[in-house]
Amino acid sequence: MSTSMNKSKAHPMSREGARLAPHPRAGRQASPKVTDQVSARAAVEPLAKGAGAARKSGSNGGTSTGARGAAKRGADGGAPAATPGSKGKATVVRAQAVARPAVRKATSGQAPGRAQVRPRPVAAEPVAVVRPRGKAAVASPRGLHDKVRIFQIYYRPEQRQFLDPSFEPYDNAGERSPLLEFHVFRKLMDAALPGKAELWGALSWKFKEKTGLSGEQLRQIIASHPGHDVYYCNPFPELEGLYHNLWLQGETSHPNFMILSREFFLAAGLGEGELTRLVPSSQFAASNYFVATPAFWRGYVDFISDVMVRAESRMSATAKAMIYSTAADRKAMHAGASYMPFILERLFGVYLHRTQGQYRLHKFSCERQETRLNVHLQLLRQMKDVAISSKSLWMATCWVNYRNLYLSQSHGSAWCRTFLKSVTPSQIDFGAQGGEPRER
Repeated sequence: MSTSMNKSKAHPMSREGARLAPHPRAGRQASPKVTDQVSARAAVEPLAKGAGAARKSGSNGGTSTGARGAAKRGADGGAPAATPGSKGKATVVRAQAVARPAVRKATSGQAPGRAQVRPRPVAAEPVAVVRPRGKAAVASPRGLHDKVRIFQIYYRPEQRQFLDPSFEPYDNAGERSPLLEFHVFRKLMDAALPGKAELWGALSWKFKEKTGLSGEQLRQIIASHPGHDVYYCNPFPELEGLYHNLWLQGETSHPNFMILSREFFLAAGLGEGELTRLVPSSQFAASNYFVATPAFWRGYVDFISDVMVRAESRMSATAKAMIYSTAADRKAMHAGASYMPFILERLFGVYLHRTQGQYRLHKFSCERQETRLNVHLQLLRQMKDVAISSKSLWMATCWVNYRNLYLSQSHGSAWCRTFLKSVTPSQIDFGAQGGEPRER
């Protein structure tokens, strides 16, 4: 999903619509960071004041303030936001608190004209060093590879060259199950291949391409955060601030995804409120990238299997045929996959929500992907999480308005006419339990 900004050259204070205007210091920093000093409330208060006077857009899903025109992207993709105000004025929101290293003047022992950069002390967690295969110079935790077994699935011989040497290759050639990875999960469990491993997982051959992490880095993350039941990630962090949840995001990638997902949920006896619930970033997880204890795996696989049995026994023949059709892969990016694997992988977040407090969770970040987030995507994610944790309807509405303004300028009017209304529920739903899953 593209997040590139529209390159129109309209003036930032033009009457033609609100813009995301570049910060005066944008040229100094290529990738500004949002710090704890940036208040989400301070960022959106001007937005809320401007929203009342602005004319509502016809394609904003009924809850957002419309913005016409296009905006030029800032040099670093992190321009401050503006909302349409009265009489053609724009209210600008600036992220002012950006972390900088402390600098002091050069002493006599230094070259003239140079300043000494004194880095601020940062408390770092101890990082376990793992022995890369074939390199004897690095110490390795004893028995780590035996305690943590990670399989890497591939389907064709030419994909083997992309496998990570820290993972165990799993040849799934010739398998034609429409369940894709979930079928492999069940096969591994039925064959007891994980053995006596304390943690295990089965990742795709695209793991490094999607996450930017090597197998050894993943093992280091696990070793540095011991004692959890499941380690998981979201290789697409930009989605966390742009969508209520991954079900609504799926509507932009798979035609009629929400209609079929609702049929599936109703047949399976799941609450359809999950499809529109406002989900915190901690519960966003995609691509089945997780490593877990045998107890978690048993609970998760049993939950998915039970849901599938109920759904398939109660769905109409038409809905069932559609869910197993290749219409889900309209861009032919997933080898003609049906809707079913895309539904199943999103049930991971549903399972985390339904079992809050039962498991010890650790979500790790994909640093390469995180560095690509501009300041708007960071603020949008922060705003949504604050709205959920505080159950603030006002904050959630401000997030929707800011999000819609961002999408209108980053994705364009054609995209918004097609998708914005369908990905914007008419009501804010924090869910029956609300909040984030607890980490013990």
